[in-house]
Amino acid sequence: MMRTEVIITIVAMAVATFFTRFTSPAILGDTGISTKLKRFLKYVPTAILTALIAPALFAPHGYIDFSMGNSYLIAGAIAALLAYFRQPPLITMGGGMAAMLAIRSLGI
Repeated sequence: MMRTEVIITIVAMAVATFFTRFTSPAILGDTGISTKLKRFLKYVPTAILTALIAPALFAPHGYIDFSMGNSYLIAGAIAALLAYFRQPPLITMGGGMAAMLAIRSLGI
């Protein structure tokens, strides 16, 4: 059974997501945002996602690890390689997850 604070957190995050996603075009729609700013804002989600993922890939144990023992980095590199060759997201994520499972099962 879920705790009450977890349910409240999920509902609050859903409301926050809805508010930021659907009210900003309504507020900023008539202001005439420049194309340069639109182009800049287009890359913000990618930058945020990278900022969230990079520490987990490069420093999974709290320090930067570029060794072959860093299974997160190897699996991430495989997923990045699949993405580079324009594979669909499902194949990219599945490839990274399969690589992680293979590395873990082999004990690397």
